[in-house]
Amino acid sequence: MKKQILIIGTVLAITFTSQAQDISQNQIPSVIINNFNTQYPKATDIEWEVDGNLYYVDFEIGWNTDHEIWYNNKGKMVKHKHDIAKNKLPQAVNNKIKSEFNGYTVSDLEEITDHGKVFYKMELEAVLKQDWDVIVGNNGNILSKVAD
Repeated sequence: MKKQILIIGTVLAITFTSQAQDISQNQIPSVIINNFNTQYPKATDIEWEVDGNLYYVDFEIGWNTDHEIWYNNKGKMVKHKHDIAKNKLPQAVNNKIKSEFNGYTVSDLEEITDHGKVFYKMELEAVLKQDWDVIVGNNGNILSKVAD
């Protein structure tokens, strides 16, 4: 449990407290550019930032599919966050949402891979009920639940 709390804290810290600085692509180490271009050759609207020793790229693939990736200075991807459709959720996550949030609608769904661990961040909304921002682990465990 402590490990999960630490991972969630890291995810939220990177997401909300980043003091990144915009930089041009020619300021990014070539190993990172090469890895990115190999993995995402169809990326558009590419924007790069640096925060300490992490390089952050924000881009789109296709119509309205946002991606955010963090690379370390050696070119290794340490975090990837992207929009997904509800039908792409693992069965364990769907089951947990149905059992814990019956009658809620899922919106703003993102899949986050942080140091090899996969999480799903979403907003859950229902008429005349409290809305929630929830992070669910790949196995269906609720890792964070914050009133919206």
